[in-house]
Amino acid sequence: QVQLVESGGRLVQAGGSLRLSCAASRRTLVTMGWFRQAPGKEREFVAAISWTGGSTYYADSVKGRFTISRDNAKNTVYLQMNSLKPEDTAVYHCAARLGAGVPTEVGKYNYWGQGTQVTVSS
Repeated sequence: QVQLVESGGRLVQAGGSLRLSCAASRRTLVTMGWFRQAPGKEREFVAAISWTGGSTYYADSVKGRFTISRDNAKNTVYLQMNSLKPEDTAVYHCAARLGAGVPTEVGKYNYWGQGTQVTVSS
């Protein structure tokens, strides 16, 4: 079992930046992902990173603006978000996958955090 706690979400103006953090309760040398869920919408993939950090994947909507990274010594995964847009407004969740690969599907991740709210004003 692993607990994931996200932090760093807040209200920011369009064009601004935020860095989200996801702290794990223990060492998690597994694939980690960030997902988001806007009101009335399904949870969607944002970014994922392999356990070594050597492979990263992004949704087309955030490619070139967001960067996922990890510090395994601190059991923490980050999401640097630049050039934020109002459509990035959502609750952002981090997730851990216990299997191989770096999938983008919600159902392939085993542990989830409670989320942190990001609101981007226009």
